[in-house]
Amino acid sequence: MSSLMVVSSASLIIPAVLNAASTPPDHSELENYILTLSRVASIVLLIFYGVYLFFQLKTHAKLFIENEEDNIQIPQLDSWPSVIVLLSATIGVTICSDYLVDSIEGVVKAVHISRAFVGLILVPIVGNAGEYATTVSAAVRRKLNLAISIIVGSTLQIALMVTPLMVIIGWIIHQPMSLRFDPFQTTVFSLAVLVVNYLIQDGKTNYFAGALLIGS
Repeated sequence: MSSLMVVSSASLIIPAVLNAASTPPDHSELENYILTLSRVASIVLLIFYGVYLFFQLKTHAKLFIENEEDNIQIPQLDSWPSVIVLLSATIGVTICSDYLVDSIEGVVKAVHISRAFVGLILVPIVGNAGEYATTVSAAVRRKLNLAISIIVGSTLQIALMVTPLMVIIGWIIHQPMSLRFDPFQTTVFSLAVLVVNYLIQDGKTNYFAGALLIGS
């Protein structure tokens, strides 16, 4: 999973660096090249995500299952009630997200803060509050594999599925969408991926590694 994060961050670095470093005489030529590169990379990333799901759920599922007996929990809901609850929660979150996005402009003017701070700091914290609580709860119960898989799995869903899928959908509806993001944001994301990868690759952890993760 950490290796996939490195691959996904590389797919975001290349378009950003290419746009910053290249100075062709025709700017539209560079835009077309980055767009084509993004579409090809998006197809590759989606294939990687499909192979990752097949690897995780089918061929090597035992690698992702906790071995301790105390980690075995009895399901509280059957399959269909779980699906209904999940769909209802998804619809509710979607509606609330629309209202939240519409209210950002008013919050920016009333509190006098930047849109970037709201979009990059406040909205992700509020939107992922449930995920953070689950991760902390798993870590407190010493289920570190579960805690790490929640965070890394969420990142992989965005980097390997949602973002490439948006590029492909834009291609289908003739809307130019690429993998070129702000260079600063891409650099921060890539450095965070490297820090996480180095800290978890030996399969051990301690409070100093936790401090490094929080600081990064």
